[in-house]
Formats: sequence, structure tokens, C-alpha cells
Amino acid sequence: MAADTAESVEVRAALARLRRATGLPVAFGGLVDSGGRLVRISELSGTATAALSALAVSSGNGLGGKAVALARPCAVSDYPASRQISHEYDLAVATEGLCSVLAVPVVVRRRVRGVLYGALRTAQPLGDRTLGAAVAAARDVEQALVVRDAAHELLGVVREPGPAPGATGDAAWEEVREAHGALRALAPRIADPGLRAELLSVCGRLADAASPSEGAVHEVVLAPREVDVLACVAAGATNASAAERLGLRPETVKAYLRSAMRRLGAHTRLEAVVAARRAGVLP
Repeated sequence: MAADTAESVEVRAALARLRRATGLPVAFGGLVDSGGRLVRISELSGTATAALSALAVSSGNGLGGKAVALARPCAVSDYPASRQISHEYDLAVATEGLCSVLAVPVVVRRRVRGVLYGALRTAQPLGDRTLGAAVAAARDVEQALVVRDAAHELLGVVREPGPAPGATGDAAWEEVREAHGALRALAPRIADPGLRAELLSVCGRLADAASPSEGAVHEVVLAPREVDVLACVAAGATNASAAERLGLRPETVKAYLRSAMRRLGAHTRLEAVVAARRAGVLP
């Protein structure tokens, strides 16, 4: 792939983890095109040649194509001699000197989005531990893509702030507040700094859209995680559910909430949410 996309960075990181966890000398992989029929090998780790670079693997062809077509992991212990796969890519595999190869699909919402490969230069079975580590690496990529997809969907919904509360009814504004909370929870999990910055920028615009009324409290500066916790509380989350949503421990959530309440001069969770909205911290 020409562009070093955030998705390709996730694949590259997963390949490095795969090699560390399994000891396999070679790993490579790529993403499926928008039509869902072609995998372009874009990331190489431990290869000795460029034979596999930019190789286009069709669904159903070769080991990776079989993994795409079946949406499940596949492996062969002797690629050149295997009768379990077709052999359209034998030249590239032979040039790189690979024998035992596994291919694990990256599946998001029942759609294959990419393939991770691991390989040995000798013909020998790849054990369950090796296959399990490859599957775990693929799951990491799947989770990253799920987060990115959700972030893009939310950005599409709230890229432009809606009208202030009361303009179109409280129900509509509650949807905006829910989207704000979801974006705040997603932002720390986004590896791409550009997308993360855009998410937080949209969060700021949503909060600004709720114009503070006259008599608003003095300007309050909260830490990002304090705002994240308050956004969860505003959506009705308990400390436990907020912790799960934000990837924190419940006692950490409790500490952030106490700190936010102190800064806002609030004595209860509800008072803290109300004060944060009056200060323009929450929409």
C-alpha cells in the first residue's frame, strides 16, 4: 500500500507481536480491498526478499485466499507440496524460501478485513500454541478496527454540533450528549493521533454548543480523564460500568470523580454533572 494508513500500522504492530510470541522468523500481512475479494500484502516482518511485497491475493486462492473465503485460520506444513490449497503464489513463496505457513483472517462484524501470516523456512507442523498466538494477534487488529469504525461513525453523526438544548427538544439533545460520552470513551483507545485529536475537537465543539446560561459557574479546568468520567456519569453509568467503558479500575474512576466534584464545588454526582454543564465542560 502506498499510504502508511493507521490500519496498516495496526497490522505492522500485530506482526511484530506475532513474531515475539511465537518465535516465527517471518510474518507478513495486509488488508482486504473494499470489494472484499483481494488482499494486498503491505507489511513484511523478517523477510529476506521483496517477493511478497504488494502481492495481491484473491479470495479462495492460496493459503491466505482460503482463509479469506472461509473466514477462519488455515495452515500448511509444506506449502509447495500441499494439496489443501491452490498454488497461484508458489513463485513468491519459493523465492522467500517459506515452507510451513499459517494465515489468520482479521474479521470485523462478520467481514474479513485483512490477513496475518506467519511462516517457517522449514517443513514442520505449526503447533496449537503458535496458531493461538497468531489468532490473538489478529484479534488485536480486529479490536483496533472496531474502535476506529465506531469513532468514524460517531464523527459522521456529530461532526457539526447540533442546536443548543431546548431548540429541538430535550430528547434530541440527549442523543448528542450520549454521542459526546461515547466519543470521550473512545478517544483514549485511538492509536492514530490525528483521529484522536479530531475526536477530542468534536467533543469540545459539542460542549461549547451547550451555551452556559447566565449566572454560570466560574471557569473550571478539569483533567481529560475527569471529563471522561463525568461524561459517563452524565449518561447514567455506575462507577463499575464507567471503569469498564474507559478501561480503568473502579477505584480510579472513583478518584477522578472525587477530584472533579471538588473542582466543581459539587457534593453529589448529579451536582457535578449539572455544574460541569453550566461551566461548558459537558454538553
